[in-house]
Amino acid sequence: MSKKIETLVGEIEKLTLVEAAELVKALEEKFGVSAAAMAVAAAPAAGAAAAPAEAAAAKSEFEIYLKDAGANKINVIKVVKEMTGLGLGDAKAIVDGAPKTVKEKVPAEEAKKWEAALKEAGATVELK
Repeated sequence: MSKKIETLVGEIEKLTLVEAAELVKALEEKFGVSAAAMAVAAAPAAGAAAAPAEAAAAKSEFEIYLKDAGANKINVIKVVKEMTGLGLGDAKAIVDGAPKTVKEKVPAEEAKKWEAALKEAGATVELK
């Protein structure tokens, strides 16, 4: 393997799962191919290096899991209500029921946005 490729693989290993998913999406858009097609094409040449690309492509959707609402439940309820489109009572029930999944199969970029909004509101949240 060339030094250039080794350097790139080393940098990719340092990425978080969300960053790896963003990288895959950017490469797909830039070169007009899917990650699956790139992995298949690269497999004979790159061997094990294709596995991280497949793993990143496989995790393009997340589950937003509310671990704890924190001290300011009202702000968290507002964010949950906006995120889910549910009524106030249903959003409150989700927040009061924490730990609980708030939303499933959320695209990576949107999940990151909602994670930030929930954290800003004072909640403890995890993307799964």
